[in-house]
Amino acid sequence: MSKLGLIAGNGKFPFLVLEAAKARGYEVVVAAIKEETFPEIEKHGALAVHWLSLGELSRLIDTFRREGITEAVMAGQVKHKQIFSSIRPDWKLAKLLMSLATRNTDALIGAVAKVLADEGIHLMNSTALLEPLLAKPGVLTRRAPTDQEQTNITYGRAVAQHVARFDIGQTVVIAEAACVAIEAMEGTDAAILRAGELMATLRGEASTFSRALTVVKVAKPKQDMRFDVPVVGLYTIETMKRAGASCLALEAQRCLVLDGDAVYRAADEAGIAIVADPV
Repeated sequence: MSKLGLIAGNGKFPFLVLEAAKARGYEVVVAAIKEETFPEIEKHGALAVHWLSLGELSRLIDTFRREGITEAVMAGQVKHKQIFSSIRPDWKLAKLLMSLATRNTDALIGAVAKVLADEGIHLMNSTALLEPLLAKPGVLTRRAPTDQEQTNITYGRAVAQHVARFDIGQTVVIAEAACVAIEAMEGTDAAILRAGELMATLRGEASTFSRALTVVKVAKPKQDMRFDVPVVGLYTIETMKRAGASCLALEAQRCLVLDGDAVYRAADEAGIAIVADPV
């Protein structure tokens, strides 16, 4: 039986990879990140779970070598703001961090992926085991976007693709073809909520322009599918409901819909339209 390493961040993504890998016959060794991974990861049938700090790159390599891991997957969010936390990097990670000209997500994780590859540990495409959960092209809910929402999507995609090119964030929130919020280190949910809070500061009914929000999420132009792949799930729909967002636009085959059809049912119940356009 083949072994697979799983570097687990937060959220549901690593649990889905773990279950899918077991179903494919892998024995899974989990490197759980103390600052991010949910403790329940220990109850999902992994061969072993090793808890490591974000700063322990040498220990990660030693652990995978000892377990005989040559192939691994990164799954789950690691909050970008952690680079400013009190975590102390070991000498290997410190050397890597100091060598980088920029410290955005691609630069950071790409450099870690290269170090792992140099040590004989190769990262797989993080969606390879979850292809059925990639967004399919077309309208995915009962309701299609309205003409105004489609205008927001067209404008939002242009803005989001520029932002993603600089690896700042992958999500923008649009109303009436005006950009209300752009995601940066705070993450998608916080950006959506920020847009909702901004609209909530306005009093009275919108007269000329609607305040309904359209959320547009894109992959980077040169998206490395080994890490930082766009994901949405039930929590995204819950967040959109709280913020007053009525439409979600994705890129087909480049965004994971973690809760599958349950996401589309929840969106239908909330009157939210979801569409995934081919790239």
